[in-house]
Amino acid sequence: MKKSVGRLLAVLFLLFLILNPSLSAKGAADGLALWGNAVVPALLPFMIGTGVVVGLQATDLLIRPVFPILKRFFGLSSDGAFVMVCGLLCGYPMGAKLDGEFLNGGRISLRQSRYLLAICSHPSPMFLLGYTAAQLKEAGTGNCALPLLASVYLPIFLLSFLSKKRYGWTSAPTKNIPPPSKTAPFSFDRHMMSSFETMIRIGGYIMLFSIASAYLEHFLSSPVVSAVLMGILEITTGIRALCASMPTKACLPLTAAAVSFGGLSGIFQVKSVLKNPELSIRDYVLWKCLHGVLSGILMTIFLRF
Repeated sequence: MKKSVGRLLAVLFLLFLILNPSLSAKGAADGLALWGNAVVPALLPFMIGTGVVVGLQATDLLIRPVFPILKRFFGLSSDGAFVMVCGLLCGYPMGAKLDGEFLNGGRISLRQSRYLLAICSHPSPMFLLGYTAAQLKEAGTGNCALPLLASVYLPIFLLSFLSKKRYGWTSAPTKNIPPPSKTAPFSFDRHMMSSFETMIRIGGYIMLFSIASAYLEHFLSSPVVSAVLMGILEITTGIRALCASMPTKACLPLTAAAVSFGGLSGIFQVKSVLKNPELSIRDYVLWKCLHGVLSGILMTIFLRF
């Protein structure tokens, strides 16, 4: 059944590309422009930089100032804290990428890795304070930066509590798991090419979901329904559509929910970088759905004050 649905969707997508080449080209161009102008400059330098830090085994040095706080609230090891901080600062899908790599490299345990996957993948503060807050301000919501940040990041504490129960996670030992003794020496060129490969993969998903968003916007007569579906597909175009078509009382909670969920595009990006069958993408989707719901509820509460 699953295979049949996938085949049908692939055929329908190809037919749409053939029957509406100009609309497909516009969606692809918008997606690639978004990737080239926003995603690559924001994410690629962080991806290369974090890889160098990991390769030179300097994670402890970088994470030392905030490690006591993360250890206390989340029970993370130093390497786990590094994954969480990078996921928070760099945005999708950096946290999940490092989580999978650290698990594959034996730096964190499977239990900690599964727990981290529930709490380490978020939109970056730069994306929220830059693009998202600007779109909301243009929609007439005023200065909503603080409630936006709070509605997106405060639910992490509840997700942490629930995922600890789900995976039986308590606290990491004081010292990190020793890395394997036989590891290949760090190669900057190899790491940089790996980063380029990951960025191209991310760009491909952004392009495909931007094409799908273009079709939704073109064919659906209701701008409200179109905006909600676009927010589910891809958050950048979705946020723009939500802000353009929704009243403030609906726009703010839906935008908070959309950025916390990350969109189907973000989910496919995470799936592409995990590279470990023991990390469940199904669990990840469920956690992101819950995160989106909690953020929407929290923003609704903030609007009452």
